[in-house]
Amino acid sequence: MFTGIIKDVGRIESIGRRDGGLRLRVRHGGAESLEGLSPDESVSINGACQTVVSVDGHSFEVDTVEETLRKTSLGSLSQGSLVNLERALRPIDRLGGHFVLGHVDCSAPVSSVRDLGSSREISVTYPEAFAPYIVPAGSITIDGVSLTVARLEGLRFTVAVIPFTFAHTTINALRAGSTVNLEFDILGKYVARQAATGPGAAAAPVMDEAWLRERGF
Repeated sequence: MFTGIIKDVGRIESIGRRDGGLRLRVRHGGAESLEGLSPDESVSINGACQTVVSVDGHSFEVDTVEETLRKTSLGSLSQGSLVNLERALRPIDRLGGHFVLGHVDCSAPVSSVRDLGSSREISVTYPEAFAPYIVPAGSITIDGVSLTVARLEGLRFTVAVIPFTFAHTTINALRAGSTVNLEFDILGKYVARQAATGPGAAAAPVMDEAWLRERGF
């Protein structure tokens, strides 16, 4: 699990083919939070949870499989590409963003980037299938960065990016037409799933006063 608070921006050192997948070698900038990284740990790369398979100093390698390449933009990375990095959350860490699993739902195009002076507004057009999982003022993860939905207009949402986030993540490289990885809020997914009672599905119990009394509350 992650929080969407980016700890470092890494650089792709090399990309190798492995059957239908890729072996990515990433060099991080020496952030304290990434020190002591070891094989079998999870690291979020542009929002996609990847397992570390080897470590050499400030460089580590991950195997990116076909499913990840299908759902994310990792397949479009090249040598020298910058990526957002976050190490997996420890139970004692501060949860500064929101619950992020690193399970990218889809990739989507940036429709516009606006410079407002003190902040940037980034708008993204997303697939209709994910509409139930996004609400105004809710959380969304873009390339691993935890952001808040400022506006929702049809199948396009807009987030406001503060200067610190803009300066310390790859968000500053986004332009209209850029492709980003999206992970919708897991809490919203569970709520939508509970609300969707298809044919033959049992309705969820109503937690009212009578229900509580029956159970001794």
